[in-house]
Amino acid sequence: MPELPEVESLTRFLAEHLVGQSVERVFPVAVHALKTYDPPLTALQGQAFDGAARHGKFLDLRSGGLHLVLHLARAGWVRWSEAVPEAPPRPGKGPLALRVRLENGAGFDVTEAGTQKRLAIYLVTDPQLVPGIARLGPDPLAADFTEERLAALLADERRQVKGVLRDQSVLAGIGNAYSDEILHAARMSPYKLAAKLTSEETAQLYAALQATLAEAVERARGLPLKDLKAEKKSGLRVHGRTGEPCPVCGDTIREVSFHDSSLQYCPTCQTGGKPLADRRLSRLLK
Repeated sequence: MPELPEVESLTRFLAEHLVGQSVERVFPVAVHALKTYDPPLTALQGQAFDGAARHGKFLDLRSGGLHLVLHLARAGWVRWSEAVPEAPPRPGKGPLALRVRLENGAGFDVTEAGTQKRLAIYLVTDPQLVPGIARLGPDPLAADFTEERLAALLADERRQVKGVLRDQSVLAGIGNAYSDEILHAARMSPYKLAAKLTSEETAQLYAALQATLAEAVERARGLPLKDLKAEKKSGLRVHGRTGEPCPVCGDTIREVSFHDSSLQYCPTCQTGGKPLADRRLSRLLK
């Protein structure tokens, strides 16, 4: 799933390639992905893009008074081409959801792989009209996001810190992968209750959060869009690496599975050497 660093890289790439370019045609292919109908997508035709922004995991492409907002969900992506076909794409069961062709012949496709279709496309006059954007918490890479602000957000949270980090209404842009990476860097159990963090633990978490996200953004800087997913995977230290040795201590990275996701962690670095309970596995063994 694209998270803050990948969407930030997409934003920078598209800002560089789109600003000043006018839209020739818009081809909506996957109607289920389109979440708004007024204004219609055809309202973009003839308009020039004048900016790109990121709101958490949302990509915002601005054209005049309109905002083409994309949420790529778990398996969505943006594919850039210097030569987009003029003919309308054929509707079907493929991954293509939206195609935008510019007047210079270049453009981009918005695609979604897999069977779980969660990609969302909006065309609005104000990004705050998108419900997911309206409920976002602060951006952890914003200049005004301080350690004190993080402490205030965590103070009343009676949930496990892993879930709090992933909650977009608390912090914008962090998902399953980078929450694992942040907690590993902070040497903190994902099951630790957020409200019970000491001031020292909050400082560790803040430093790990800032460093992990900033490093991921920097690694992706300047890469072609087609390479961003591979770069993300190669840069992860614990997430998706169950059974591999921890790069810090050498212990075996373990996993806890849930109904639709899993988390990875290092027992030595994060839980005092104790494996966390995997409730799904426990049920299977009964």
